Amino acid sequence: MSDSNKKNAEIKEVLERFTTSAFTLDNEKHFYERPIYGTTLYLATCDVELKFGSCKAHVFQDIIHKGYVIALSYGDIEGADHLYTRIHSSCVTSETLQGCDCDCVQQLEGALERISEKGRGILFYLMQEGRGVGYIAKSRDRMLVQAAHDSISTFEAYEMLGLKKDYRQYRNIAPICKLLGIDPEFTLLTNNPDKANALVDQGLKLKETETLEFDPGPYNLAYLTSKKEAGHILEKTLDTHVRPMQLPEQVVPFKPYALPDAQRFIYVASYFLPIKPIDDEVVISEEAFQQYFGETPIRELIGGPKPLLIGYKILRDQRFLIKVHPKNLKEHLDAHPEDPMGDILTTPYWFRVHVYTDIATNEDFVVLTYGRPQSYDIPVVRLHSESIFNRFPVKDMRNRQKYEASVKSIVKYGHGVIILLYNDGRGSGFGACAEDTMLTQRGYSQNTDESYAKLGVDYDSRDYDAAMMLLKHHLPHNCIQMVMNSPDSLVRKTDYTKALNRHAIEVDKWIFLEKKEV
Repeated sequence: MSDSNKKNAEIKEVLERFTTSAFTLDNEKHFYERPIYGTTLYLATCDVELKFGSCKAHVFQDIIHKGYVIALSYGDIEGADHLYTRIHSSCVTSETLQGCDCDCVQQLEGALERISEKGRGILFYLMQEGRGVGYIAKSRDRMLVQAAHDSISTFEAYEMLGLKKDYRQYRNIAPICKLLGIDPEFTLLTNNPDKANALVDQGLKLKETETLEFDPGPYNLAYLTSKKEAGHILEKTLDTHVRPMQLPEQVVPFKPYALPDAQRFIYVASYFLPIKPIDDEVVISEEAFQQYFGETPIRELIGGPKPLLIGYKILRDQRFLIKVHPKNLKEHLDAHPEDPMGDILTTPYWFRVHVYTDIATNEDFVVLTYGRPQSYDIPVVRLHSESIFNRFPVKDMRNRQKYEASVKSIVKYGHGVIILLYNDGRGSGFGACAEDTMLTQRGYSQNTDESYAKLGVDYDSRDYDAAMMLLKHHLPHNCIQMVMNSPDSLVRKTDYTKALNRHAIEVDKWIFLEKKEV
């Protein structure tokens, strides 16, 4: 071999290692490496404690569409010849807002549980809301389907909107496997044959598929039926006695329009989201109370060796909060399927979802409203920051519990607003949040403040002004009850209080989730 050819061969070998070698965080030299392969950039690795055990979250970003991909690995995957896997697309309404009109969160948690039972595996979590169209188009789909009372399917609604049925892409999966240094045969957990084809198209080895199916409910039966008609492997939709849902009121579709007093926001959709009751506490109207308990006094259902109910309270606006005993009530309904109390088990909290796109920041905003406040009402308000890690069934449930406590406060009062901020890491983004977690877990930072200093990120980068402008659009007046985590968090969030003052929003009462109300 000539000197020139030898030199070229050496260069080619170096470049090959440079472009295809897996990353490692074992020592200081490699800790700061952020390798890239194809369109997939590695960002961070951190530990995540799930209720099924400890996992590692390897976080990546696509350099074209900037979407995040999380490879959540369980057990020792390095060198494995076989792994259970799931390719899962995000669903903010079920995974964060706890809606029950789809089966996405059940599939996510079911896949992670099965992977943990097998001892090792990997779940690929892709930020591909609404089969890849994003939440704006997904919300307009839901608005059309509900306006038609489920007489059209989600796929027919997509066609009416000029959309294909699926825009998802899986081009990051093979590069992630390359970067992680794994090349196993996969058992894919899915009901969707298209995902199996996508895995093979990526050049990955597919051993088999296993389905993940759960009993349909009244709020996702129509959705699951449409998925079966589209080719998903779903059998339980054929053998069910579940009655489809009834919306609390008519949904009227509309064309997107800019808000006259804040034209940066385009209002794109509004529809109803059924949220699962929290702590088995169902809220019903006076009319429903009479329907359920007109013949059998409610107190007779509370006592005895197997009570169906634990208790009840009378709320504002002629409403009743019923705390059910789910196990006993289900057994009773199995024996007495015609009992009208059957509907009480599946009675949700009906929140109206309002979806906006912000042309100033290119962000989507989701606003949840409950009830129709009168001029004398003082709505309960929560600005809730998204936490992508908390979409998983994590062991530490505090963030999810704060959301649930906010929902309960609003439902009990009868009127309120939740604004979801896609501002993971206090507005710095999910990438910075993952990097902060990695730095603190590995001892490179003592706390988040030190991590943020290394990242060059402010303590709080959330756009509170945008949130306040949207909030005022859903208030009967500028007086509210504000839900906050704690007095300490209020003190640190100076931008929060400044935004309240700038927009002349008066807080009549602070509700602190980590301390008694003041």
